[in-house]
Parts: sequence; C-alpha cells; structure tokens
Amino acid sequence: MLARPAPITATCVCGLRDEVAVRVTAYAQPLARRLAGEGLGSLLLAATVVGSGVMGERLSGGNLAVALLANTAATVAVLAALIALFGPVSGAHLNPAVSVVEALRGRLSWSNAGMYTIIQVIGCCCGALLAHVMFELPIWQLSVHVRTGPAQWLAEGIATFGLLLVVLGHRRSEDAPWMVAAWIGAAYWFTASTSFANPAITIARSLTDTFSGIRPADAPGFIAAQLVGAGIALVVARWLFPSKKATHASLNADATGEVPPNKKPEALNA
Repeated sequence: MLARPAPITATCVCGLRDEVAVRVTAYAQPLARRLAGEGLGSLLLAATVVGSGVMGERLSGGNLAVALLANTAATVAVLAALIALFGPVSGAHLNPAVSVVEALRGRLSWSNAGMYTIIQVIGCCCGALLAHVMFELPIWQLSVHVRTGPAQWLAEGIATFGLLLVVLGHRRSEDAPWMVAAWIGAAYWFTASTSFANPAITIARSLTDTFSGIRPADAPGFIAAQLVGAGIALVVARWLFPSKKATHASLNADATGEVPPNKKPEALNA
C-alpha cells in the first residue's frame, strides 16, 4: 500500500493561499473603487512624506539626522498602515513601479496599470500640496534640492530593487505591510538617495521646496533608475521564487484587468 504523501508545510501553502486570496479580492473589486483606493492611499503617503519632513526640519534645530529620523519614522508607520488598509481594495500598489511589474507578470492589464499610474501620480502630487497647506507654505513651489549623479542613481536602483523583491517574494499577505515598511525604513538610511523608490513620489517631491524635495531636472534620472531596479527585481524574483511564479501564473485576468469573480485560481482549488 502506498504511503500518503507528507503534507506540505503551512508556511509554503497557507502563506501562498492567503496572499492569492487577498490578490484575487483586490483585483476583483470594481475598477473605480480600486482607483479611489490607489488615489487616496497615494495622497496620504505623499502628505506624510512631505509633511513629516517639514515638521522634522522645524523641530530638529538644524540637526539633519534628527529630521531624517522623524521623516523615516512617519513614512514607515504610514506605509504599514496604508498597505494593510488598502491591500484588499486595490492591492495597495501606491507606486507605478509596482503596477508596471504587475502588468509585466500578466497580473494586471496594461490599461489598468496605466490608470493606476496616473491616479498614483495625481494622488501623490495632491498630497504634497496638502502638506503645504497644513504647514502654511506656498502651495505651488518647485524644489531646488540637488539630487543627481551616478551614486544617487545607483542608490535609487538598489532601493527599488529591494522594495520590489519584498513585494514579489513575501510569503504571507499579512507580512507585506511590515516587510515593505521595514525595507523602506532601512533604505532611508543606507542609500545615498534616502530611498524614494517610487516614480509618483519622486514627481510629487519635485513640487516641494522642503526637506524632502528634489529638483524637477533631477527627477527623470531617479525615475529611470527606479524602473531599472524594478525590472531587475522581477527577473531575480522569477528565479528565486518559482513556486510563487507558478501560483501567480494561475491567475488569468480578463481583458479589463479584473479577475472574474466566479473563477478561482488553481492554488485555491487544491
């Protein structure tokens, strides 16, 4: 009599089941609701990044290390909260690099990815302007903060590479908020660029001449480096996490980029 196969560990199967279930729920939401989630989440993220930079600079007495620490703490906290909150609604991309990678994986249609990107940029820019209003600063401004050169571009590539590796490689959906937040918090300090790792945030930060700003002329270099880092992360993740690749490949989005509600992924039919 053949022995029954040993059960696969819960870490592998349950984690993948949970993540796939959350992804299906998010991408099955009406497009308008998903875009609203991405827009609101992006607005709150940018408002936190810019606002905490202003507050940190005002309270630090010229100590840039203290200002950066305050900026980091606020960003880490809001990232964890927003990902946990909007994950079931839209997938909580809040980042065009993530949306592009999801499209490259066939998880999101290119038309939906384009709409995600547009709403993320609009949301982030509105968040920067909101921070200006809260701190009684001129609403419309351009940054003069110089951030350019090979070292800065390399730092942005690495920051985005690590972020996407976390996004693609985490095993359980409940791990995403703290893992993404932890990576960004660390990258704030070990990268020369202080880890923008997000094209939408980069554009928004070019519109604020505050602690977190970047010159508009320097933004394209950052964005290019971020997209290169995201692309490399996708290639590496496909090799490192083959089981996740197989699971995600079973999610076949329809022409609108939404998963049909009556279609279960193979991983959930076991």
